[in-house]
Amino acid sequence: MTIVVTGTDTDIGKTVFAAALTVALGAQYWKPVQAGTDEGGDVAGVTRLGVPAGRCLPEAYRLRTPCSPHRAAEIDGVTLDPARLVLPVVDGPLVVEGAGGVLVPVTRQLLFADLFARWGRPVVLVARTGLGTINHSLLSIEALRSRGVAVLGVAFVGEAVEDSEATIAAIGGVKRLGRLPLLDPLDAGTLAAAFASGFDVEDFR
Repeated sequence: MTIVVTGTDTDIGKTVFAAALTVALGAQYWKPVQAGTDEGGDVAGVTRLGVPAGRCLPEAYRLRTPCSPHRAAEIDGVTLDPARLVLPVVDGPLVVEGAGGVLVPVTRQLLFADLFARWGRPVVLVARTGLGTINHSLLSIEALRSRGVAVLGVAFVGEAVEDSEATIAAIGGVKRLGRLPLLDPLDAGTLAAAFASGFDVEDFR
């Protein structure tokens, strides 16, 4: 079983959610393209949040520059070959995390949504609960579905905004999987407890 985690934008809590889901499923974690290696990148981030280092697969590409992968690769002098972005074969569940939003370019000819379509695995869309999320979420859902990508549901991150969350689920025709609050402190323990309280792990099996 492979679940792809994507988002409506960057810095919305996608990596935090991916870490929580990986731990809850006892899964392995893979970030195919890491752009920006300050503080160790997202692998370091998920390990700080409870994912065992031995369950983190190496990235296909690890780029220094913190921006869209297509531009980071150009700046770093790296050619991204989509043929290398093939889902790993693992024993047990796998959580795969994209970069930024659904239509972020992997290369100048390939968007992440296109890559998800090639993979043919269900996607969880991570969305914030703040102002603008209805538009961003519905656009992301439409972009995924237009490519034949199955949307498992939406996972929200932020303070509860009942109307926005319900509206996205209803108009988008997607399952409302749950919500992670903004955690302070944010660590492996608080994250695991928040995920257990806010989500039903059986929705992901």
